[in-house]
Amino acid sequence: MKEIFNTFCYNDKGDTMKKALIIGSTVCDIIIHVHNYPPISGDENIIHQHMQLGGCAYNVAHILQECDIPFDLFSPVGKGIYGQFVKEQLMNHHIPILLESQDNNGCCYCIVDDSSERTFICEHGTEYFYEENYFNILNMDDYDCIYVCGLEIEEKSGDMIIDFLERNNDKILYFAPSPRINHIVKEKMQRIMKMHPIMHLNKQEILSFTQEDDFHQALISLYHLTHNSIIVTLGKEGCYYYDNQESFMVSSIPQKIESSVGAGDSHIGGIISYQKLGFSWYDTLAYANQIAVKKLSQKAL
Repeated sequence: MKEIFNTFCYNDKGDTMKKALIIGSTVCDIIIHVHNYPPISGDENIIHQHMQLGGCAYNVAHILQECDIPFDLFSPVGKGIYGQFVKEQLMNHHIPILLESQDNNGCCYCIVDDSSERTFICEHGTEYFYEENYFNILNMDDYDCIYVCGLEIEEKSGDMIIDFLERNNDKILYFAPSPRINHIVKEKMQRIMKMHPIMHLNKQEILSFTQEDDFHQALISLYHLTHNSIIVTLGKEGCYYYDNQESFMVSSIPQKIESSVGAGDSHIGGIISYQKLGFSWYDTLAYANQIAVKKLSQKAL
């Protein structure tokens, strides 16, 4: 995918740019292609399947790597067949492994049907759980921003991550709550909202979280909690930006959608990259849309 970024992403700041800290999972994705998602008690033959490196944090880090943005992937890697797969793939991608666990990795079954939409069935292993001593290895002077996914916040060790974020609230915080946004307990969400994160979520997620029927009212309601920029992805239509001072739509160039696996993660990875390069919000989102569209149009193996 390297050629995708060369035309509109160039980092000339060299060693002067601080790193982004990417907190979250790196997993083995098992992509299963079917014509139709089977109903309860149904039976569906698969078209084909393959394994690939995935997980929200890895997908974000991959875009930063393609854009030549310095980062650390702060993602536990464990044992077992899936842990070994993740370890080998990270080494192949020249991404250092900072956290190693003696417990087993899980995996994510990504079922893609003829509509190109994906349905996830996940086994959460050690890649989703953090220990308090993990954070002691970090020198926070090295970073100016932090990305965190809601899947890890939802888990029992999520409070440790929030404690860490609160101790480092001088950093720009990007928060992507995930489709399980309403499974994160209210107290955890309140603590994160108080840190004024830049929110990245889709239309369904913002409507369900705010319990609003109107999209613009949902933006206002969420802003009253975060008081920071909100980016809502709208699939092939593009994305919407809101920060109480300005709001605008940034459209995408339509292309045939092959699979939506990892597109949202690629989008926020693009946002972090172009913001660190100093682009305006409009240009940042326009370029992030291009990255997401390329991801959507990639034919699976």
